[in-house]
Amino acid sequence: MAGTLLSLGHGYSAQALARRLLPAGWRILATSRRPEALAGQGVEPVLWPGTPLGPLLAQATHVLSSVPPGPEGDPVLAAERGALAGAGHLAWVGYLSTTGVYGDAGGGWVDEATPPAPGSPRAAARLAAERAWAEVCAEAGVPLAVFRLAGIYGPGRSPFERLRAGTARAVVKPGQVFSRIHVEDIAAALAAAMARPDATGVFNLADDLPAPPEEVLWHAADLAGLPRPPAVDIEAAGLSPMAREFYAESRRVRAARLGPVLGVTLAHPDYRAGLAAILAAQTPEGQAGRPPAGLRGGPAATLR
Repeated sequence: MAGTLLSLGHGYSAQALARRLLPAGWRILATSRRPEALAGQGVEPVLWPGTPLGPLLAQATHVLSSVPPGPEGDPVLAAERGALAGAGHLAWVGYLSTTGVYGDAGGGWVDEATPPAPGSPRAAARLAAERAWAEVCAEAGVPLAVFRLAGIYGPGRSPFERLRAGTARAVVKPGQVFSRIHVEDIAAALAAAMARPDATGVFNLADDLPAPPEEVLWHAADLAGLPRPPAVDIEAAGLSPMAREFYAESRRVRAARLGPVLGVTLAHPDYRAGLAAILAAQTPEGQAGRPPAGLRGGPAATLR
């Protein structure tokens, strides 16, 4: 049954969800710092920060927040906590977080039952935001689902773009492994959760094949018929502080609740299937469909 979704920070993952909901008759109020970039997508763009959320919340039946925490905590809650705490009419609230809250597992497996152990200020802020949303939703008496996303990839956000541009680097750190999730599988999980508001708590969103980043990059190169970038040792790679933060942790993420609780089967169960689907859908010119410029943000790192 269709409703009205207030999408806070309407970026890459939320746009994929919108493409599923709009044909089913949903109304989507989509906030952005650049609402003009959302024109033509079928949503109702809203400037935020800058527009009070109270009147929008009054119209909404569902809320999804993709807004990351800042130095002062979650900006949505900082500005609109009172309005959210009073929105007891909402049927569902979703919050997009990151598997980074688990910290370093030394390449071992984590799932939703694994206690969070954030290893960086950025991940600690995410965990604090999860807990703050849980407090507000409990106060409002509305259900909350928290989605911890692995590295996000999809059309316009895959190794193919870097390979074609000649900017791809196969940074190698022995023993390093990442988990990933295709954006369309994120959208499917979100839509399933919205249809099951009693399915609350934490859901990991990750596919079934964690892998070293260079393995994924080289497979993409082989698929596209492009040269494999040479291996670069991590100590010689000159990584940015943010990239070093990602490489400092290694874990395999299991989405243990995705099938049993939400009834979702991944359309792209591993990076091989996901990359093949992206390549098959590309235009004759060889360029993947891209999300609008400036709207590729999300709570997890791009596929590595």
